[in-house]
Amino acid sequence: MQTLIEIDRSILDLFNGSDSLFVDNLAVILTSGLTWIPLYLSLLYIVIKNNETMKQIMLVVGCVCLCMLISDGVVDYIVKPMVGRLRPSHDPVIKYSIDIVNGIRDTKYGFFSAHASNTFCIAVFFSLLVRNAKFVVAMISWSLLNCWTRMYLGVHYPSDIFVGLLWGGLVGAFVYYIYIKSYFRMHSDFNYISSKYTSTGYNQMDIDIVLLVLVLTLLYAVIMALFF
Repeated sequence: MQTLIEIDRSILDLFNGSDSLFVDNLAVILTSGLTWIPLYLSLLYIVIKNNETMKQIMLVVGCVCLCMLISDGVVDYIVKPMVGRLRPSHDPVIKYSIDIVNGIRDTKYGFFSAHASNTFCIAVFFSLLVRNAKFVVAMISWSLLNCWTRMYLGVHYPSDIFVGLLWGGLVGAFVYYIYIKSYFRMHSDFNYISSKYTSTGYNQMDIDIVLLVLVLTLLYAVIMALFF
């Protein structure tokens, strides 16, 4: 166990902090949930735009809420208090040797990462829902970018991130299973044979809007980091 802990700390050293004020600012901006509000709204937009009835829309919205309830609820209210593993920023062994940005240390316990779990469960659920290769790559990259910020800021070990990704992936896939079972009770099929739509009926142009919002959000974060 001590060997695993040392490996965890060594990997953290590779990701934690830098001598760049720009990267410091960028990590702080990207780790904030407020930064990604435009992305969340764009995801809501494609759900509303590409579902025909209020029942279908509410089914997706309800499943997203279920994703967050299971993912975040289990992490913050069950696992973190039970395991009680200190964040790197609170660990007396290393808290003075790691880089802390703007005094951000977060709450006391860090196993496992809610950021990793929450973003990855959303990424997995929407990837299965939309079924578009570019969209899948973008959503998974978005989740991994959030994971990087947590290690850069020194508030999570790599193992916190890894377990968070595993849990988030399981939650996203499980909730999608619930979604698909519920969907087929309302409709017999959703195969679309058209270059304009994915196999699950999502318009390619609407997907491009989400990707554009993601790119513009990243551009905004870079500009803000330069002039923070």
